Amino acid sequence: MDTDKIIVAASRNKHKIEEIEAITKKFGMSIISRDEAGVPKIEIEEDGETFEENSFKKANEIMKLCGKITLADDSGLMVDYLGGAPGVYSARFAGEDGNDEKNNEKLIKLLEDVPAKERTAQFVSVITMVFPDGETLVARGECPGRIILVPTGDNGFGYDPLFVPDGYDKTFAQLTSEEKNQISHRAVALKELEKLLLARK
Repeated sequence: MDTDKIIVAASRNKHKIEEIEAITKKFGMSIISRDEAGVPKIEIEEDGETFEENSFKKANEIMKLCGKITLADDSGLMVDYLGGAPGVYSARFAGEDGNDEKNNEKLIKLLEDVPAKERTAQFVSVITMVFPDGETLVARGECPGRIILVPTGDNGFGYDPLFVPDGYDKTFAQLTSEEKNQISHRAVALKELEKLLLARK
């Protein structure tokens, strides 16, 4: 693949785009947002039951609108004690009008009586890259860890203040962006995506 190609990010989440770009720029990939690509402001309903389904749907719909290589990420937190919840509902765990704070409050409430050793979880990211000719690359990354009950740290977003990755004694929200980009679920997925891109040369 010609790695200087422009890739359109289906996401409008500036945090996600920054994290993805911090990693993809090492591979010579330029990412522009869907707004910069002139994609109409339509909402794509994320009604899939898996991260893979949602990621593909977002990438494919935007690719059809802009005609360029499109990359979409669907990610979330899977808590083992909760049977994998919130999963694909991570962003709207506390309801459609929820926000990070309400989502975190709900998670804490559900886990407040659960012993620390049973609060294992993993952040999951699935990145799908769809090409105008129909080719599709799918990369999944996971970062295992555990949930704490007191939000700690100011650097992250979402569930970051409650998630301590395995091998660390700090939450995602206490790590620097450089540290997080070494180990995050998105970093793992992007490394997998890099392998897929290299394999298609």
